Amino acid sequence: MSEQGTREAYAARAEEYAQVLGSVEQMAGTDRRHIEDWARRTRAGATADEAGTVDDGGGGLILDLGCGPGHWTAHLAAQGFHVLGIDPVPAFVDRARTVHPGVEYRLGDVLAPGVEDDSCAGVLAWYCLIHLPPERMQEALASIGRVLRPGGALLLGFFDGPRIEPFDHAITTAHFWPVAELERLLKDVGFAVSEVEQRTDPGARPHGSIEARWTP
Repeated sequence: MSEQGTREAYAARAEEYAQVLGSVEQMAGTDRRHIEDWARRTRAGATADEAGTVDDGGGGLILDLGCGPGHWTAHLAAQGFHVLGIDPVPAFVDRARTVHPGVEYRLGDVLAPGVEDDSCAGVLAWYCLIHLPPERMQEALASIGRVLRPGGALLLGFFDGPRIEPFDHAITTAHFWPVAELERLLKDVGFAVSEVEQRTDPGARPHGSIEARWTP
């Protein structure tokens, strides 16, 4: 399905999606701890890089890419991180602003995030690229790299699988991705992979995550 088709599919079921998957409490505890730890390390790295300069108050901007109902953005903001959530679905952005007042959300997507190049200490891309046509993945990863400062951190979450393969996701077609293939694409556009996680929770599809640093 096209990116426009994916936006429309999520828009049609935005409220239903938010009710089922729109809070951190509904997420796996392992993922919550992983994201929190990654954000702390990202902030520590950004603060060290900014030594001797004026800090922005949050140790560098973390961009929550494809934030959906905004739960991860709000969770990180509540812990004192400087975070911005973007999503291409207006219904998600409107709902996030209503449910999480005081947290910043904007319309945007991976290819047009609406932030300046070299402006982010970290990008959280948690299952936001799963519907992307595989031939667009390298372009998307390069776009993420452009908004990161040198040394900036990426945390990518995805459905793990032995090959690039489509499947019937509840909203619209998504893809499994092999870790090795994503590692290759990340390295090709200028990332250095630092950590990989793979697991399968009971009743869930195989999960993968990759941490990487932008090293243009």
